[in-house]
Amino acid sequence: MNKELIIDSGPNEVNLALLEEKSLVELHKENFNNNYSVGDVYLGKVRRIMPGLNAAFVDVGYEKDAFLHYLDLGPQVRSLNKFIKLYLSHKSKPRSLQDFNLERDIEKTGKVSQVLRSNQQVLVQIAKEPISTKGPRLTSEISFAGRYLVLVPFSNRISISQKIKSPEERNRLKRLIQSIKPNNFGVIIRTVAENKMVADLDTDLKNLTMRWESGMKNLLHARPPKKIASELDKTSALLRDLLSESFNNVHVNNPVVYDEIKSFIAKIAPQKADIVKLYKGRVPIFDHFGVDKQIKSSFGKTVTIKSGVYLIIEHTEALHVIDVNSGHRIVQDNSQENNALHVNLEAATEIARQLRLRDMGGIIVIDFIDMNEAKHRRALFNKLKEEMARDRAKHTILPPSKFGLVQITRQRVRPEVNVKIVEKCPTCGGTGEIKPSIILIDEIENNLEYLLKEQNEKVIKIELHPYLHAFLTRGILSIQMKWYRKHRKWIRLEANNAYHYLEYHFFDKSNEELKM
Repeated sequence: MNKELIIDSGPNEVNLALLEEKSLVELHKENFNNNYSVGDVYLGKVRRIMPGLNAAFVDVGYEKDAFLHYLDLGPQVRSLNKFIKLYLSHKSKPRSLQDFNLERDIEKTGKVSQVLRSNQQVLVQIAKEPISTKGPRLTSEISFAGRYLVLVPFSNRISISQKIKSPEERNRLKRLIQSIKPNNFGVIIRTVAENKMVADLDTDLKNLTMRWESGMKNLLHARPPKKIASELDKTSALLRDLLSESFNNVHVNNPVVYDEIKSFIAKIAPQKADIVKLYKGRVPIFDHFGVDKQIKSSFGKTVTIKSGVYLIIEHTEALHVIDVNSGHRIVQDNSQENNALHVNLEAATEIARQLRLRDMGGIIVIDFIDMNEAKHRRALFNKLKEEMARDRAKHTILPPSKFGLVQITRQRVRPEVNVKIVEKCPTCGGTGEIKPSIILIDEIENNLEYLLKEQNEKVIKIELHPYLHAFLTRGILSIQMKWYRKHRKWIRLEANNAYHYLEYHFFDKSNEELKM
């Protein structure tokens, strides 16, 4: 599959568009002032314990306290808290995590008050960015993601991605990591590590260990709330997670970002360094690659598919609802059941794309066209799973219900991508209200009188919408004629189809616009 990443770098933000076979499938926006990205590690302070929620609210510097649930503490939170307490004290600071004696795991059914107390300093990581009116969601199970591995301090467990199916390869990777990983560090082996050499894995592991050590240095003199370690910027993180043999090009319009990305790719995948290209065209980069056009056609309440099938997408606080409509797509030779199947299969592809593109999370309910045959419902379910397999976000898909509804839960860690594709109404200026026509005519007459008497204009032309032109010139005793009899000057009126309904402009004899 041909993949391309288009990067539009501006003064305040970077917009990233991921294309698969020239089709826009992911859109990301990174603000330079975003201090609460998923993966950032903070030294925070517990504000208050909430026994009823079995959770704590933690101050990490955001306007609203962040939320830390007991189940997000991680089994080794006691070891983490003890290590941080010792590390921040100048008397008995541990030399390194490898020499540290781990505490026993906490119980899954325990209480947050048994682990945390008010005003306690805690090391936490952003698990979900601030969404809507909620503050960030935190975890105490710190992890650092690399190209091939994920490093988990305060653990000795080695886990392997379930997408690596070969038993021989799983055993090989586990033996390799067991031989090179430091003590008291757990490792999760990512899917892209399959068939990689020990040198690649060792380099990645050392880089992740250095990130942990760098964070500990920042922790030494820190006072909460304080950021200790940052996740990679969204561009680098996207390349780290997605870069594969099918990745063809990375186009970027900023020389500085171009150098950074080229250097990053040269470090993680030297053989792919040449795919980074600096765009120097005069046309905006998103326009040149057709991204802007796809954005405008893909967002909004109604999404139309080429064949005439269309989706209605509604968003609420609790869930997202998608309704599938056949539109004018009807194949005469097919039965109603077969038509419904074809429409639903086509819609499933677009729905999977929309979920990625808008980064819709939480509960999604899809109302497909009803199908009576069980084999057709199974075909739809399998098609949806196949299309969603490329989605990196964790998700669960339930088979169609008796009502023909498909329910999906999809991980939400960032605010949903919402692009406004509607433009402000030129007639009402976005207020939803326009001036009554009778007042408009009075306004034109007042402006005309001002130009003739106060500015002493000799020749005046008014350009206006054809409807206004017809209204002012109709009949023998038209308004235009009344103006002539009143001012003893012929006011030339000219219709302009480009104007909106209530738009008009005054011009002098040199065709220069007269400003009021």
